[in-house]
This record gives sequence, structure tokens and C-alpha cells, in this order.
Amino acid sequence: MARNNSVKGNFHYNKVEKMNKNFMYNNLARSNCYASSFAGSNFNFVSFRGAHFKSCDFYGCTFKGAEFIGTNLKNSKFRHAKFENTIFEEVNLDNVDFRDAEFKDVIFVGCDLSKCTNLGVDVLNITIFDEIPELNISQELEEAINKAMTNSFIKASRVLDTKEGKINPVKICLLQKLFSEEELIKGFNAMTEEIDRDFYTLSYLLRFFKN
Repeated sequence: MARNNSVKGNFHYNKVEKMNKNFMYNNLARSNCYASSFAGSNFNFVSFRGAHFKSCDFYGCTFKGAEFIGTNLKNSKFRHAKFENTIFEEVNLDNVDFRDAEFKDVIFVGCDLSKCTNLGVDVLNITIFDEIPELNISQELEEAINKAMTNSFIKASRVLDTKEGKINPVKICLLQKLFSEEELIKGFNAMTEEIDRDFYTLSYLLRFFKN
């Protein structure tokens, strides 16, 4: 194994078996893995931002609250995997196999689903955007989000912004399904001062809103 020191916690694996492991909450951004098996492993609340997991086996893995942002998953297999509140944004799904995978409140943005296999567009609990949608929120909510994004930990996490640095409508859309506008405004204003640690996925903010 070679470790990429640019991101704490990420790794490089080449043709190895890391089955039935617990990777929960790990930041796997910019990891680079090839032809490795992670079957039965827990990837809940993991960031795969900018990572390469090509020709890897994720049989029976769980991906609750995981985020695949700009990830390369070419030729990987997700048979019998479970996805819940998972985001795929501008992901390479070339020849990715989703046979018998389970989905709940999963969002695909800017992904070519015609290149993957065993994923019908009529699968329940999947939302598909061909591109990042327009942001449609009140001025008060927009101001609260922009205020929250001045927090150094929120800014570093990149969970609320696009690659251009603007508010990410997909993430806000997901939050709007779970919380009222009043709850969102109150939460974003509060987290400006209260978020005081590193985090890597939107799931951390979900817990903040719930609390």
C-alpha cells in the first residue's frame, strides 16, 4: 500500500483484498485504487471526491451518506451494494455494474447513466439531473448559506459549494427534502459559529440540523 499524504486518511491499493473493513467517516478524496476488492465493507459517510477506484469490487458494501464527486469508477462492480442519501456528481460510470444494488434517496448529477449496466432509469428512489440545476431559494436562506460558508471548516469541506465556489443546488435540494426553510435558515446561521472541526460529507451537517 502507498499512502497519499496530501489528504489525511486516503490510500492507494493495487490488486489487494480489503474485505469486510470499516471505512466509515473516512476521507478518501483523491485515493487511487485499482483491481482491489472491498466486498462487504462499510463506506457510510465517506467522501470519494476526486478519487479513482477503477476495476474494484464493492460487492455488498454500504454507502449511506457517501459522496462521489468527480470520482472515476470505471469498470467497478457494486453488486448487492446499498446506497442511501448518496450523491453521484460528474462521476465516470463507464461499465460500472449495479446489479441487484439497492437505492434510497440517491441523486445522480451530470453522470452518463447509459454507460453503466443493470441500472434502469425507472429505479425507485433515484433522482437524476443531467446537469446541476438552478438554485431556487429565498434571499434569506441564500444569505444564511453564504454566511455559513464563511466558517473555515465548512469552506474547507466543500460540501456546500460547486467547483466554481457557488452554492451547490443539489445539496440544498437534498436538505430541503428533510427540513423546513425556517429550520435551514436557523441551522445555517447557527453553524457559522458552532462548527469547529473538519468534516467531509453533507451527512455531518444533517446531524447538526437534526440536533
